[in-house]
Amino acid sequence: VRDKENLQYLLDTLPANWKSIDVLINNAGLSQGLDPLDKGNTDDWDTMIDTNVKGLLYVSRIVSAWMVARGKGHIINIGSIAGKEVYQNGNVYCATKYAVDALTKGMRLDLVHHNIKVTAINPGMVETEFSVVRFKGDENRAKKVYEGFEPLLAHDIADAVYYAVSRPAHVNINDMLIMPTAQASATIVKRD
Repeated sequence: VRDKENLQYLLDTLPANWKSIDVLINNAGLSQGLDPLDKGNTDDWDTMIDTNVKGLLYVSRIVSAWMVARGKGHIINIGSIAGKEVYQNGNVYCATKYAVDALTKGMRLDLVHHNIKVTAINPGMVETEFSVVRFKGDENRAKKVYEGFEPLLAHDIADAVYYAVSRPAHVNINDMLIMPTAQASATIVKRD
């Protein structure tokens, strides 16, 4: 999603009947590193901004135009608790997820007159490859993130997506924050 020209080409070459997209789920996102700002890797910053913000924008611009032409659709942006609460050393990642939150609200305002729903789903700690990517393949370090409590799993987020898209036509879920029972905030987790 970071390569604007390639993305445009791929979407342009979809068969016409595939362009009638009812639901767009913007789920591409990643975090790289966990460094304080003064020690941050600018290449990591570029990757996070290009994926988490620009990628969402590039895909949404194209697909939302198709939805506007049809007069219906639903865009779901997967954000994060990091877009609601900044945590130490999460500087750029948190900034990208705050951007997703702001973009979701802006999309809702821009698209409401076209009968297009827009939803933000903001998970807390979900055990996926997220931490492996953040720690650049260090699986042992990644596993420690989820030790001592029961994190969310991908199917928990899929259930939330299903809930949002299965509401009646007159109902839009604007914003959903989903946390494991053991997680009280971005940084407070009850571990055994």
